[in-house]
Amino acid sequence: MGALMIQGTGSNVGKSLLVAGLCRAARLRGIGVAPFKPQNMSNNAAVTAEGGEIGRAQALQARAAGLEPSVHMNPVLLKPETDRAAQVVVQGRAVARAAAADYAALKAQLMNAVLDSYGRLRAGHDLVLVEGAGSPAEVNLRARDIANMGFARAAGVPVVLAGDIDRGGVIAQIVGTQAVIDPEDAAMIRGFIINRFRGDPTLFDAGRAFIAQRTGWPDLGLVPWFPDAALLPAEDAVDLRRASGAGGLHIACPMLSRIANFDDLDPLAAEPGVRLTMVPPGRPLPGDADLVILPGTKSTRGDLAFLRVQGWDIDLAAHVRRGGYVLGICGGYQMLGRAIHDPQGHDGDPGSTPGLGLLSVETRMAAEKRLTRTRGTALGQPIEGYEIHMGRTEGPDCARAFAHIPGPDGAISPDGRIAGTYLHGLFSDNGFRAAWLEQFGTASTFDYGAGVEAVLDRLAAHLETHLDIDRLFALARTAG
Repeated sequence: MGALMIQGTGSNVGKSLLVAGLCRAARLRGIGVAPFKPQNMSNNAAVTAEGGEIGRAQALQARAAGLEPSVHMNPVLLKPETDRAAQVVVQGRAVARAAAADYAALKAQLMNAVLDSYGRLRAGHDLVLVEGAGSPAEVNLRARDIANMGFARAAGVPVVLAGDIDRGGVIAQIVGTQAVIDPEDAAMIRGFIINRFRGDPTLFDAGRAFIAQRTGWPDLGLVPWFPDAALLPAEDAVDLRRASGAGGLHIACPMLSRIANFDDLDPLAAEPGVRLTMVPPGRPLPGDADLVILPGTKSTRGDLAFLRVQGWDIDLAAHVRRGGYVLGICGGYQMLGRAIHDPQGHDGDPGSTPGLGLLSVETRMAAEKRLTRTRGTALGQPIEGYEIHMGRTEGPDCARAFAHIPGPDGAISPDGRIAGTYLHGLFSDNGFRAAWLEQFGTASTFDYGAGVEAVLDRLAAHLETHLDIDRLFALARTAG
């Protein structure tokens, strides 16, 4: 059939969700479809069957398409480590650490990887649905672009532009995009979508007509707000919900500056008997929390310093004195130990940092990142998860393993109230989640995976109702 690219008038306008919904819609129509994002920037990564990593959004889109995630669905992944530097992951493997100012110099060689991965997907599927990054209107980034129009023109892929009316100014978003981009880039755009509308859609008929008349681009539909989007895994930290539920087991999680793989918490947030509070910077950890979860992070020592600046270390110590429980996942597990050693500077500047001292373990950073899917047991339940970390952790508390995969993973304190694990994705497993919550007197009867599948089906139906899907898929046939 071909390919179609969804670009946006800005970041967080709903591109990822639109591509996921269109993937499921295509699959339900019997079309062999695959998602693709040339370049992504996110610390929320998924591990693929090849043992590589891609953005979590592409893993969700792969699920919508009925596929196993592949490194070729997101050939370039940028994982921010500081405000000015990121780890560069190419076709699943970390290849460099680059400052923002230096990244442009890498783009020429990265385009080769992008086009290679895209070609592989095109050869194996009827339809490839491509997601852009940010906005093509960022003309200061157009030179050597691999994420938006640079890719679209190199691969000959037609573009549909999505604007977010919920944030306001959508007419200016779309008309303004045409006004600032190169005419040859504008010629790649074959239509527009208005996303996240609330209220009576007829009230925006004149606005849609104005955009079409001013730009010459066809109106491909207006998508009403889809509230169930909150039930799907989020990729961007800005999407994190600060609270869920109204009672029951109260779990608090601090929003670290480089928080990573935070979709670990989504199944807990969906539990009726759980109240999950995401604690933003500047706020204390709630004193009534039963459990504090320290999440994954792309910069363990950097975020440990951030945690202390927020005073969360003091809050956590008080929580433990009150008899509260603590679980650390990956980087959060490393923080719970006595020290983190990084003499070679694999995870930032060389040096060592005292940990929180809640577990009798120490971590040493290693050059090789462990990327693997894994199966094992925990709490007597079979589990499936994945590891994505650079550190190796040892110490007396490791004698009480959190899980067996089949070797021991993680550590538990002598009194059982402090625990850590390197395993991500555990709470998506219904049996383990139920056994884990039972320890806190909370029952679970919720099937998380089935819930995600049902939401994807509803999303596809939502888009089928409000978009001209036939016309969208017909546009894909014009791909080069």
